[in-house]
Amino acid sequence: MPYKLFIVTLVLHYTAAEHYKIKPDFVKTCFKSDPEFDDCSKQAVQQLFNALGPGLPEIGMVPLDPLKIPKIRILQGDGPVNVNAALDDVIVSGFGDTEVLLSQVDGKSYSFYTKVRVPKIRIEGTYDLKGKILLIPLVGRGLCWFEPTNMTIDIVSDVKLYDKDGFVFFNVTGAHVKYTIGGLKLRMNNLFDGISSLEDSTNSYLNANWRPVSESLRPILSKTIEDILLGFLQQLFHNLPANFMIGDIKNNIKKSDKKV
Repeated sequence: MPYKLFIVTLVLHYTAAEHYKIKPDFVKTCFKSDPEFDDCSKQAVQQLFNALGPGLPEIGMVPLDPLKIPKIRILQGDGPVNVNAALDDVIVSGFGDTEVLLSQVDGKSYSFYTKVRVPKIRIEGTYDLKGKILLIPLVGRGLCWFEPTNMTIDIVSDVKLYDKDGFVFFNVTGAHVKYTIGGLKLRMNNLFDGISSLEDSTNSYLNANWRPVSESLRPILSKTIEDILLGFLQQLFHNLPANFMIGDIKNNIKKSDKKV
């Protein structure tokens, strides 16, 4: 029976800020009319990731690396994963080393297709778990960490254009993710009320079987990555005029498009 993801709630906080009126130094302008647009766009997106690492406080953007997330709630049922869990005080590190492999922009819809590689991501936090993974009953509360390595992520971002204050902006309405990883390590402390023999053997088993574990967790990880990216993309592009990114974009907006 195929498993189903019921809900993943990711809580992130952003600060309202005034948008850029002058193009910042970290933004590279490309033109859709340029035959080398894809190469230019790849360089431009890489510069954005580099700037997002330490954060952009002038537009209220928190650092991408490390990224602090107050809470992630997970409820998933059916199949090899049946989990009712929460992660608190989560710290995600590694996105600062993101390498952009490909960046394309649809000439009509302006949706983005981006392919990136992240050598290693570490997710740390306090977990509260009751459920099963690979049919193994799990219960516990304590510190945990997960380390996916050699992660390649394909991102499709749904985009609409709108005008504001004489500028054109991207309204990112959705982010869709597919990924592959080269490895996964994890540790959950205080499983089974701290019975060390059960805790150690369970963690060893999950690490030894990281491939089926990662496949079982794929819906959860995909949705979490999508929520993180969507939050960042919306915050960034509501404050960074699209004209700064694509110099000839304004000619492609219909007069019927209105400010959102």
